[in-house]
Amino acid sequence: MSFPELLALAVALAMDALAVSIAAGITLGRPRPAQLARMPLTFGLFQAAMPIAGWLLGLSVRHLIESWDHWIAFALLAFVGINMLREAFSSCEEEVENRDPTSGVTLLLLAVATSIDALAVGLSLALLRQPIAFPALVIGVVCALLSLGGMLLGARLGRLDCVRRWASAAGGLVLLGIGVKILYEHGIFNGIGG
Repeated sequence: MSFPELLALAVALAMDALAVSIAAGITLGRPRPAQLARMPLTFGLFQAAMPIAGWLLGLSVRHLIESWDHWIAFALLAFVGINMLREAFSSCEEEVENRDPTSGVTLLLLAVATSIDALAVGLSLALLRQPIAFPALVIGVVCALLSLGGMLLGARLGRLDCVRRWASAAGGLVLLGIGVKILYEHGIFNGIGG
């Protein structure tokens, strides 16, 4: 995977964290420095750890599914991408609570919820025999930076739903595009239309 592809993947995976960070920024109004550090660092750490966990899981089953691994990678990425698109266009109204979303159990639950997609990506990378250390680092750093930016932006924004929908839709389309590219690289489209 090239660095631009990895960067696009990292940005796509960070869209949920970005949306939550924007919401946190809106909720907090003027985030304190500790809050501006806690949420991005926690999100980045979880976003980096999840692909490693998925990659390790993928190594344990790779020999059983090597002949159709590209289809599994596509299916996982498509599943995540379609879910992100579905969420972007669903009419859900989120209630903003008055507690601090950057601390305690709330922060941990948000970190897991926003990074679970990265588990599937780590599994896909293992199936495609890609290394994990550098991708996990990039995914974590990009998530932390976007989360920090999201909190700062959220403090200035008033329309969360519009931003959340577009961010989620863009992330979903990027993941679908990467999934299709994997199929293309395995020659799936060679006989089509010719």
